[in-house]
Order: sequence, then C-alpha cells, then structure tokens
Amino acid sequence: MVLDISTLLLGFQFTSPGPIIVEIGPITLRWYGLLIATAVLIGVSLSQYLAKRRNVNPELISDLSIWLVIGAIPAARLYYVLFQWSEYSQQPGRIIAIWQGGIAIHGAMIGGTLAALIFAKVNQISFWQLADLVSPALILGQAIGRWGNFFNSEAFGRPTDLPWKLYIPPVNRPPALANFEYFHPTFLYESLWNFIVFALLITLFFRSLSGKPRLRVGTLFLTYLMAYSCGRVWIEGFRIDSLMLGPLRIAQVVSLSGILIGLAGLGWLYLMKRPLPDVVASPQTD
Repeated sequence: MVLDISTLLLGFQFTSPGPIIVEIGPITLRWYGLLIATAVLIGVSLSQYLAKRRNVNPELISDLSIWLVIGAIPAARLYYVLFQWSEYSQQPGRIIAIWQGGIAIHGAMIGGTLAALIFAKVNQISFWQLADLVSPALILGQAIGRWGNFFNSEAFGRPTDLPWKLYIPPVNRPPALANFEYFHPTFLYESLWNFIVFALLITLFFRSLSGKPRLRVGTLFLTYLMAYSCGRVWIEGFRIDSLMLGPLRIAQVVSLSGILIGLAGLGWLYLMKRPLPDVVASPQTD
C-alpha cells in the first residue's frame, strides 16, 4: 500500500477541499481569487521594501503594481483562451470566468513586461531597475498562486503511485484517465521550485548590496527569467493539460526561449560593457 505523504505529516489524505471557501447569498469567496489577491499584496510590500534598499522611491512600485495587474491578468487569460479556443468558442460566456482558473503565467509575464516597459518610459526610470525590484516578488507570488490549482483540482500531471500522489475527484479527471485516482501534483512541484528561485534571488539581492557579488542592474530579472524557465521546462513534461501547438508544448517552447533570452541578456550586461549602473546600496539600516 502506498501512503500519501500528507497522511504521514498531517493525518489526512492529500486532496483538495474544493475551490470555494464560503458562499453568502450571491457572494462566493474562492481560494483562487484569495490566493491571487494575497500574492499581489505581499508582492507589492516586498518590492517597496527592496526599492528602499536600492534608493528607489517605493511609491513608484505602488503605481507600477496597478500597471502590472492591468497588463498581466488580462494577458494571462487571453493567452490561455487563445490556445484553448476550440473549447471557449463553444462557451464564450466562460471567457471572463477567470475565477474558475485558466490563466497562463507566460501570458502574464508578457503582459506585465509590456506594461513595465511603458511605465518605465512614462516615468523616465530604468526598466531594468524596476524589473530587478519586482522579480523576487513575482516568483514569490507565483509560488503562492500555484496553490490555486490545488484547490481547483487542476494543473496536475500523469497518474502516479508515488508517496506524494495527489487525489483528483472524478469530475476533474480527463475522460481517458477516468479510472485513475492519483496524479503527479505538478502545481506543488512548481510552487516548491518557485520558492527555491525566490530564495536565490533574495539572497543575490542582499549580497549585492555589499558588493559581494557585484551585480549590474538587470541581473536579478534575467536570473529570474532563466531560473523559472529551467524549472518549467521539466515540470511541464509531467503535465497532461499542457497548452499545445501541434505536437509542441507551448510552455516548454516559451521556457526554452526564456533561458536563451536570459543568457543573451546577461552576456549583454557583462560582456558587452554596456553603460548600465551597478547596484547601489541604500544607507538605510531598516
């Protein structure tokens, strides 16, 4: 008999309690929305603190966060819907039902990057500086947000009998796998990977303030892009619900592109000797 790891640690089967926290009349509070809101609030607070340590006005982060939400969330939904158009074209009313899940992080990254570029241009501040300050918060938010997939019983992987297997209710199983009960918890794999990437970025950030190592502005963002993409490439291989373009898993293609862009960007920062500033520590001690 294979025992779930949560049974060992917590005394109950590793299975989602469902997507809804509470319903009060017409008001429904869902885990997915709560986790996204929590991730945004934590991310903004963290980025403001990091901005202070790099001598950047933290109020800029507050303004930027609005742009990022406006740019990222609709883009994440649009990205997902476009690659699932055969499904949503039959039920167009579901296109705006973002609370049911179905957003793509790569869409959010594209939309958020475009929003940040425009914001930086309007406010005459370095995009690279903003990207560095936001990157640790982004990956932390991704780590938190992935748990929304757990509560929705989605974004799971192939059937498995491993100790950390995840029970999926029959209604959420693909028809071809209806006889299987347990699957790879790929949401958990990615959440854990993202926490590791967050630890790497935040360590680099604070060590760079003392010049050990001596980082150039933009390094954290490019490191985030490469590190997250490395994890997503192999984790996506477990998924059974990947967005596809013919025989290709879109997330893997985009992630491989992200790794190459990150490598090229680091080469541009360090090898080409571009006139971008080094990280400057704040004299504050808080």
